[in-house]
Parts: sequence; C-alpha cells; structure tokens
Amino acid sequence: MDYPILYSFKRCPYAMRARMALQLANIKCEIREVRLNNKPDHMIEVSPKGTVPVLIMKDKIIDESIEIINWVISKVDIFKGNLEQHENDLTDELISIFDNKFKYHLDRYKYSTRYKDANLEFHRNECHKILKYLENLISDKNCFFGEKLNKLDISILPFIRQYRIANEKWFDSLKDILKVQKCLNNFLESKLFIEIMHSYKVWEEGSDLDYFPAKKL
Repeated sequence: MDYPILYSFKRCPYAMRARMALQLANIKCEIREVRLNNKPDHMIEVSPKGTVPVLIMKDKIIDESIEIINWVISKVDIFKGNLEQHENDLTDELISIFDNKFKYHLDRYKYSTRYKDANLEFHRNECHKILKYLENLISDKNCFFGEKLNKLDISILPFIRQYRIANEKWFDSLKDILKVQKCLNNFLESKLFIEIMHSYKVWEEGSDLDYFPAKKL
C-alpha cells in the first residue's frame, strides 16, 4: 500500500474530525467512502466494531477518531502548541463531555423516533446546557480559544453542526450561546470545512482509487 487507507462517511462527525486533522497535516490517504447500511467486508474484518473512521497503515490500524487526531498531532504539530496549559486541560475535558454526554443527548434529540420513550425537548435542553457551559469558557474570537483553529474546534464543531441541523431556526434564535454560534458559522464558512466535505463515490471492491485530501489547503 502506497498510502494509508481511510474508511470514511462524509456526514459522520467522527469521520469529519479525523479528515480535518489529516487535511491540516496534508497526510495523503486512499479514501474509501462507505454506506453505513452496507459496510465493506474488509472494513469489518480490520475493525469489527463497524464504525468510521478507520485508518489503516502498514504497521497499525486506528479506528477511533480522537486517536487518529492524536496520531496526526504526534507526526505533525498542526496546532503549533499555541494553547496555554489550562486551555489544553479544558480541551480534554470538553472533548470528553461532547463525546459522551452531548452525543448521548444529541442522538436522542435528532433521532428521537429511534429511541423508545425519548423526550425530544428534554434531550435538546440537555445539549443546550452543555453549549451554555462551553459559552462561558471560550473567547469571543473566530475559534474557541482565539483566532487559530485548535484540537477542540475540529473535535466538537461537527457535533454542534448536527445539533443545529436538527432545528436551524431555533438554534439560530438562541441568544445565550452567541460565541458558540460565531465559531460554528466561521467553521461552516471555512475553506477547511468545504474541502473536507468533498464528495467521493461510494467505494466498492474493485473501485478506482480515490485520494484524500482532494486538493491541498
């Protein structure tokens, strides 16, 4: 294999954040876009949990998005160590909150019909509480901790994007998370977001090879 293989799904927030890290580091991969309802046998063989992203290299397989981000950072200092120690500590705390508590409530808000007895409004409000907590910790800048993109931005903005999509008019009307909304809007309009959302044909055994990044930043 000339390049790592990345199994991905365009709209999956976990896959999105892994693609952002790889794009920022300009690490070229063979990308395999999958259908979540028809996952390739090879992907299941190398990662039986059956979720994206999966990054396959000659000497290792990484199938957790945060581990892919951390691996990228260990190879290329994509964020150039521009955070204070307390901001680094907050980053780890907030990523954990979003990966666990926020994602739990987000699923039951956005996909409430899939969960028995899920109270849409309750789960929406629980996510909102977390966003208000975030609001009180971040700067009033283009990114969460200043003007430069950091690990926290790429790790949690895909989930906040999903939260907004569930009811854009309601989300945009909120007045108590203005800094969060500003960061999200900057993210959605960024060159990075546009480029990592490039559309690829669904991969099948024998397909022509596709590569990520589609083009350099």
